[in-house]
Amino acid sequence: MAQHFLLSAAARTLSLKAIYKAGEEAAYETFKNIRWASTGGEAVCPRCGCCEAYEIATRRKFKCRAKECRHQFSVTSGTIFASRKLDFVDLLAAICIFVSNAKGMSSVQFSRTLDVQYKTAWVLAHKLREALAGEIADARLDGEVEIDGAYFGGHARLENRKEDRKDRRRTENRPTTRRVVVALRERMGRTLPFVRKQEAEGVEIAFDKLDPAASIYADEGHHWDTLEDTFGGGRVNHSVEYSAGHGKHTNWVESYFSRLRRMVSGQHHWVSPKYLHQYANHAAWLEDHRETGNKGLTLRALGNALAAPVSRDFKGYWQRAV
Repeated sequence: MAQHFLLSAAARTLSLKAIYKAGEEAAYETFKNIRWASTGGEAVCPRCGCCEAYEIATRRKFKCRAKECRHQFSVTSGTIFASRKLDFVDLLAAICIFVSNAKGMSSVQFSRTLDVQYKTAWVLAHKLREALAGEIADARLDGEVEIDGAYFGGHARLENRKEDRKDRRRTENRPTTRRVVVALRERMGRTLPFVRKQEAEGVEIAFDKLDPAASIYADEGHHWDTLEDTFGGGRVNHSVEYSAGHGKHTNWVESYFSRLRRMVSGQHHWVSPKYLHQYANHAAWLEDHRETGNKGLTLRALGNALAAPVSRDFKGYWQRAV
């Protein structure tokens, strides 16, 4: 039997020991080389785009030479890391830890590993999830695509007495915090998750995100009938079989839900419906890059973070919303 990728040396291409051994200057150079890759790490003014800037070495900042600009900026200015307090080596180590865990990491464990406050770890993790989601913001899928939904949250306890119990399968008896993650997964491609209240809302999402030439595969849910009529593909009755053969299955999207369920139940134990989409995007990113070594994952996540704008939701979060 072939060795699982996570057990191979190809998965272990970067370590915390290597990051801290290289030191703060090496981490700073990594940030510069990724932020300004087109100029070989030379600073570019984020305000006017001028490539001529001189470095204020005592503060690790740059000043634009253009007379009409004269803007002072740093390597993280205008990015999701704007107003950072952590050293560059700590940020790089945090990203490495964040992407190396195949099923995520709780903010409590994240804070203990980084030796920072829980609030710092929680906000940093959500900023990184927001940056990762930028990869699929405008993505469209084609080829063979699978669609399915999985419900999360809102567990309803049974009443003690049998005569007081309600049918939890009925919509009116479900908890208000229950949400469904509708996922579109392109075979050998990307995964697009969406958080909705009903699985049937995935039909509208599919029409918006699928190429007209795509073929779609789904389970026996009657709300998917419209998609089959429009895109073709196939259906599988899960009450009878996992796969109908000849490629008619939803195993790829079910694999994604397996990772997400283990992330939510095994690592975080409970996820607010307000932030469920963040965890869904995180699991999708890990699933899509599951055969990339952790150095490649770290540099890719860092590139996404430096390309993402200042977070509107999490900038000064604890000062605005506790």
